[in-house]
Amino acid sequence: MNHASPHTAPQGGHHVHEHEHEHEHNAGDQVEILDLDAEVLAEHIASITDWLPIRTSPRRIVDLGCGTGAGTLALLERFPEAELTAVDLSAAHLHRLREKTAAVGAADRVRIVRADLDTTAWPALGTPELVWASASMHHMPDPDRTLRQVHDLLAPGGLFAVVELAGFPRFLPEDAPEDAPGLEERCHAALDHHHAEQVPHRGADWGTKLTKAGFTVEGERTVTVDIGPPRTDVAGRYALSSLRRMRGGVASALTAEDLAALDRLLDTGSPHSILRRIDLSVRTERTVWAARRS
Repeated sequence: MNHASPHTAPQGGHHVHEHEHEHEHNAGDQVEILDLDAEVLAEHIASITDWLPIRTSPRRIVDLGCGTGAGTLALLERFPEAELTAVDLSAAHLHRLREKTAAVGAADRVRIVRADLDTTAWPALGTPELVWASASMHHMPDPDRTLRQVHDLLAPGGLFAVVELAGFPRFLPEDAPEDAPGLEERCHAALDHHHAEQVPHRGADWGTKLTKAGFTVEGERTVTVDIGPPRTDVAGRYALSSLRRMRGGVASALTAEDLAALDRLLDTGSPHSILRRIDLSVRTERTVWAARRS
């Protein structure tokens, strides 16, 4: 799973969107948090791939909006006979994915495609028996069209797994930090308001949308994550990276006092740094829908 935008940039002579350079800057910033997310939540991602109602082990898989490869690597491990096509807009994400697949000796099983999923004309992605889309569908400007495209892409009887986040992860107790109790909850409220304007399809009823697109929804499952304390170093870095990212979306909505308290948490040299907290945990939810093309 990943937080990556699924927008992918075409290769060769295809049109390249004007926002690509801006997106690349943002994507470069995302690499660390995507890698940390994958490391912290590895066993939860594996549990989702294990849960999928697979009839016959797929030989061809497509990961739409693959990010730095959390889902890609989990799927390669779950289905050792499969070959996988990983699609994303970000060159930075795909470069990191190449490094990861090479490190585990799976580079020869992965085809990397840089392509824009916002367009009506997708690149040739074969006829997969399994399509995986984690934290990517809500970025689509027209998700209903995208779902129909996936339906047409899949082999008959193939499975589409849609994994979505139930919001940003939480890390602090409700009464923390001491100088601004409840700060994280106020940050989340501000971020939810921001996302309602910027990412309107976050939190959509994907089961209904999948049915409307012609799929038969065979299962829905919510995976609840609650890790720690005691915190691990990677959980601390995940919290720091996540809250830094959150700050960009909430700074203008916070009071000066709350913003100062948040900045103290983000200051790694401060005694108030989130890296020094012993009460840190990781709490989040992911929901997965498994939908069959008849």
